[in-house]
Amino acid sequence: MGVSMANDDVHRALAFGVRGVGARIGAALLCISGALGLGLNAASAEGEGIDAATRARVIDAAIAKIDEFYVFPDVAKKMGAAVRARAKRGEYDSVTDGGTFAALLTEHFREVSHDKHLSVTFSPTRLPEESSSPSPDAIAHYRLAMEEANCGFEKVEHLNGNVGYLKFDFFADPEVCGGTAIAAMNFLANVDALIVDLRQNGGGDPKMVALVSTYLFATPTHLNDLWERKSGETHQYWTLPYVPGKHLPTVPVFVLTSHRTFSGGEEFTNNLKVLKRATIVGEVTGGGAHPVAGHRIDDRFTIGVPFARAINPITKTNWEGVGVEPDVKVTEADALATAQALAAKELAGRRASKPSS
Repeated sequence: MGVSMANDDVHRALAFGVRGVGARIGAALLCISGALGLGLNAASAEGEGIDAATRARVIDAAIAKIDEFYVFPDVAKKMGAAVRARAKRGEYDSVTDGGTFAALLTEHFREVSHDKHLSVTFSPTRLPEESSSPSPDAIAHYRLAMEEANCGFEKVEHLNGNVGYLKFDFFADPEVCGGTAIAAMNFLANVDALIVDLRQNGGGDPKMVALVSTYLFATPTHLNDLWERKSGETHQYWTLPYVPGKHLPTVPVFVLTSHRTFSGGEEFTNNLKVLKRATIVGEVTGGGAHPVAGHRIDDRFTIGVPFARAINPITKTNWEGVGVEPDVKVTEADALATAQALAAKELAGRRASKPSS
């Protein structure tokens, strides 16, 4: 798929809070920018290199945001100390390109935290002022980006043997994209087995995770929790009380994963695995369980700071740094064929066990 994010207006919309239109910003988006393939950290425009004062200001502001919001305060202090030590040694003195500088800071913060959600980004065009609520323009750009990407939904197919196939590459805000998800699930209402392809799913909104998951359960089900460092609050995520159309609570489900399955894609996978509602087929996932929020540093630089952590209500753990282990470990390329064979075997067994009329 690959939405081209040379479109800087979309970059701005995703970076500054149109991640849950009319909803809480924070947990609304688990790295949807990664799922869309944002063209971040492009080279600086000609003649617009960064100077020592800019580097110092960006470092100070980035560390301040990390200190204030990062999910683990002790790790935040270590990240700040490590980058300040590099700056003191002059490691950034020769860096005059904004994109290169942002990439270096990201690398050096991650060397300490090992947190793939944390990133510093540079925009070659000026960013708007940060505000508590998105502007109508930003909302319009976000909606347009979602429409052009079909809200992340790539394929909905009816395969041989009455097996449904659903491929989507991020979990978009359901206030904008709920209709697309509902249409996809209703198309699959009469399948005997379901394959959900998350091999290229980079994450997104936990509310969309809940919406899609609701179709797979017959009763209210506790899916996941998010604990926020700054407030100390825990937010529970359950299946929804109502979604339009037929539920599929007894249909066997197979979730395809790869090393690129990340964040919200991992949450969906982990939820269904722990609840024994799906068979996971493919590779160990990417290992990102910390929701991220974007913060403006200046009119070119932003930082995404993980501010919370997922806590599974059953295991009391998450997949940060380790990923979700598949039940059937095969290469990404072999995952679909393997799942189809598993589905055929499962359905054949069910048919054989049915008493003849």
